[in-house]
Amino acid sequence: MKIKWTDLIIWIVGTELVGALSALISGGNFSAYYDTLQQPPLAPPAWLFPVMWSILYALMGVSAYLIWESNDRRRKGAILLYGLQLFANFLWTPVFFGLKSLRGASAVVIIMLILITAMIVSFLRINKTAAYLNIPYLLWTVFAAYLTIGVTVLQ
Repeated sequence: MKIKWTDLIIWIVGTELVGALSALISGGNFSAYYDTLQQPPLAPPAWLFPVMWSILYALMGVSAYLIWESNDRRRKGAILLYGLQLFANFLWTPVFFGLKSLRGASAVVIIMLILITAMIVSFLRINKTAAYLNIPYLLWTVFAAYLTIGVTVLQ
């Protein structure tokens, strides 16, 4: 498969922009709020989150590009799942940091896990590499669910 660099960059940048827009509408200053919360064991420092999410959004963008460029008839459904999980991902930051709704954020992260799993299964049927690129995202979201639910319980 010949790489269409412009398309690949659009998918990566577009996905990164979803994360940036989510942070922007949430009001910023995340570490100030994060530091006030009682954290469960293994909670990482606040600076790690934007680093990890930047990497994960790039991997997600590459995976979506691989699906989009496939000729598989199931690609539209797979891209729909990609969009749904990305929308749920977009919602988590404003719910947690903007609205300060810990229970709402817990619900969103559980929905994310369901949608990410469905997306990976869908991607796996079309392009294994695209599916495997999302395994770190799934694992990080499992960890994020642990943290979100842990913070909710501890408050």
